[in-house]
Amino acid sequence: MTRWIDLEGAVNARDLGGLPTRDGGVTQRGRIFRADNLQGLTPRDVGLLVGELKLRHVVDLRSNAEVSLEGPGPLTLVPEVRHHHLTLFAEGGRHTDVEADTAPGAIDGDRVLPWAERVLDEELRVTGFYFGYLRDRPSAVVAALRTMALDEGAALVHCAAGKDRTGVLAALALEVAGATREAIVEDYVATGERLELILTRLRGSDTYRGDLDSRPADDHKPRAKYIEQFLDVLDDRFGGPMGWLTQHGWTTTDTEALRSRLRD
Repeated sequence: MTRWIDLEGAVNARDLGGLPTRDGGVTQRGRIFRADNLQGLTPRDVGLLVGELKLRHVVDLRSNAEVSLEGPGPLTLVPEVRHHHLTLFAEGGRHTDVEADTAPGAIDGDRVLPWAERVLDEELRVTGFYFGYLRDRPSAVVAALRTMALDEGAALVHCAAGKDRTGVLAALALEVAGATREAIVEDYVATGERLELILTRLRGSDTYRGDLDSRPADDHKPRAKYIEQFLDVLDDRFGGPMGWLTQHGWTTTDTEALRSRLRD
């Protein structure tokens, strides 16, 4: 059974349900969704999300500049839906997450990675980019996960491409829920199946076109090694994602709430 959500105005929407967990179970469908930019949602899409899928909370990870330039989106006009703008504010491009910063010194290896040898390859660049969200906006990360755990209908987390910022939050949520690492990686790389559609859609916006066109399309592909190394860094530095969350105010009550959303 597919996890993709068929929308007319977004191309990277899917359910975090249906993924295997470490204890032999699966995550629950219909509780937490992830997506790309929601600006183009049609009335049919809104009806599907709000009416059929019972969407009640939207976590918008876009920057202030993105929201200003692109607009808040049609779901903000729906009274049943609460919006939570929690920018991670570490985008590498001018407005978005589609281009990690490649300027000299953009990644502080001593603060991000535990290894003595620093090699600024693509894998390290993306990992440092992702870890920057946690380093620079830990309160937003924790608040986003708490919102995703609310027991009031379904929640949806999104950014621009639904790839990097959304990918990190989805990985953390699945980790808390007890999903296997293999399942977390599977969910992350699934965006690659829609990458051409995502890039075509974002190139239609002045906000994102410059960042996208500055690199070959293949450079935007979500590769398994990126999220694997991100999780490995958390394992090495904090004893795992749960260790990082605990250091930033996450409680056992938070864990129980998010697990109950994705497991029961």
